[in-house]
Amino acid sequence: MKKLVSIVALAVALSVSASAQSGIDFSKIGNVLTNMAGAIYSGPVTLDGSYTYNGVAVSATSNEGGILTNLAGTAVTSGIESKADEYLAKVGVKPGALTWTFNKADNSFSLQLGSLSIPGTYRVGDGERTVTLTFGKSFNFLNMTGTLESTSGGARMLFTADKAMAFIKKLASVAGKASSQVSSISRLADGYDHYRIGFKLAK
Repeated sequence: MKKLVSIVALAVALSVSASAQSGIDFSKIGNVLTNMAGAIYSGPVTLDGSYTYNGVAVSATSNEGGILTNLAGTAVTSGIESKADEYLAKVGVKPGALTWTFNKADNSFSLQLGSLSIPGTYRVGDGERTVTLTFGKSFNFLNMTGTLESTSGGARMLFTADKAMAFIKKLASVAGKASSQVSSISRLADGYDHYRIGFKLAK
């Protein structure tokens, strides 16, 4: 993996050098390679034990001039995450207030929000890079599959906007704190492609 990262980094450096010498704009190529380097660090995650919700996670891309750019970790997604955090805080979903406990032995999980405990089952796939959460009757048997990414302090779970919104609205409703502002979260990334939203989890 280190060798692959080095190759990508070298390719980015060479693209900048070539741009300066030839006048050809290689910045877009370098951007794509940089995004590839970022993806390398999103390794598999073994979901087991307790994780604390640490804020909204957002992934989006922009397609300008036929070049697909990953906006994860940029000012764009950071701004969306900040606004989404603000909306969710109004319904009691804020960093530290939500805990996920995964039991790898029987693939069950428990979601704790204050005195509210919500059980379910989970399944990881694709080399522990995807996760499927299945809730019970209280959530109308909601089933959602998303990507699973490792981070330096835990993990990120990302889902399509419609699934994430269905979950968030149901969570707010069950907690007795439904808010029309929650619907605004899905509109925060209007104009961007492949919008996914989820949760930062701290181990």
